[in-house]
Amino acid sequence: MPKPFKLLVGALLLAVALYVPFGVPDRSWLTPLNFALAAAVGAIGLNILLGFTGQLSLAHPFFLAVGAYGYTYLAANSDPITQGVSKDSKLLALGLPPLVATVVIVIIAGILGALLSPIAGRLKGIYLGIATLGLVFLTDHLLQNLKDITGGFNGRRAPVMNVGFTKLANCRPKECVVNGVKWGAPEKIWYFGVVLVLLSWLVARNMMKSRPGRALQSIRDGETASAVMGVNVTRYRAYAFMISAMFAGLSGVLYAVANGNVTPPEFGVDSSVAYLAMVVIGGLASLGGSIVGAFFVRMLPDIIQRNGKHLPLVAGDNDPTGWKPLALARIIYGLLIILLLLKEEGGLAGLVRRALHRRHRNPTQISPPLAGEPAGGPSGPLATATHP
Repeated sequence: MPKPFKLLVGALLLAVALYVPFGVPDRSWLTPLNFALAAAVGAIGLNILLGFTGQLSLAHPFFLAVGAYGYTYLAANSDPITQGVSKDSKLLALGLPPLVATVVIVIIAGILGALLSPIAGRLKGIYLGIATLGLVFLTDHLLQNLKDITGGFNGRRAPVMNVGFTKLANCRPKECVVNGVKWGAPEKIWYFGVVLVLLSWLVARNMMKSRPGRALQSIRDGETASAVMGVNVTRYRAYAFMISAMFAGLSGVLYAVANGNVTPPEFGVDSSVAYLAMVVIGGLASLGGSIVGAFFVRMLPDIIQRNGKHLPLVAGDNDPTGWKPLALARIIYGLLIILLLLKEEGGLAGLVRRALHRRHRNPTQISPPLAGEPAGGPSGPLATATHP
């Protein structure tokens, strides 16, 4: 794809993102859209591990929980009223500034991710996936039993994020209105999330184009060949898990800020499957595809639920025996995964690349022969290598 075209597409996408709070038909759409932004950051991190490094991990919900609960623990104060609990109960809190708490918990998530490297060094493929799945069950146990930190089954309230002199909260006591749109917490969180997604994409993109990024991709293509070329496979595997966990931790923070509270059910096995679906549908080794896949998987249940009365097979007031929106959404993106794997392993990003390639290619055009070359074009054993 030509660079000017990429810049044009990027500018259009940024313009659409800036217009979203003013263009949504209903303000309630902003909450699931903010959740999709949080999921996009986590999907970028998982794609670094799965798509660029070839390491299957189902432990993403563990690091999401570390980010979400770690942020609430580090940034909350010790006042039970602001924590949303009774005066008789008191959750532990450190009261750090929210941005400081975010940086600290992202670093902690990265350290925990690096600690998984010994497991990754011994296991591969589905065996590594099963081993990391154990962390998801451990997550549920810890969230239910560390009640002084997590709040147990009921969870705990997430502190409001402060960005400079601005709080990502509703204006009180006087409402803020911008161009006729109420400027509250969802609108502010949307722009905060857009900035985080853009920064995550830029960091991951530059990282994958750097020497460490090329080393990770060489491990995906062949560990033995990478080791022969001098790549320290063990070290770079640890690097991949660490970076992926840091993105997941940041995703957990953004989710906690967008939701206002965190509860254990959000970090179960279903979350593992959802993030794998985001990466596969969007496209392995495609950072932009990760964002598209995150929005598709995260928004589909809400779209079905809000339009259920116009859709067949969806449970509603008139037909309570139909499919639940979440169940139907899982069936849809499950079928989509199967179709993409059969037709285009690169996911939606691969389909876009193929369409653009066909558009810019003219199969009827034949290049003029070079001097001393037969009219049929280059020939010989190097013809394939030299042909674009």
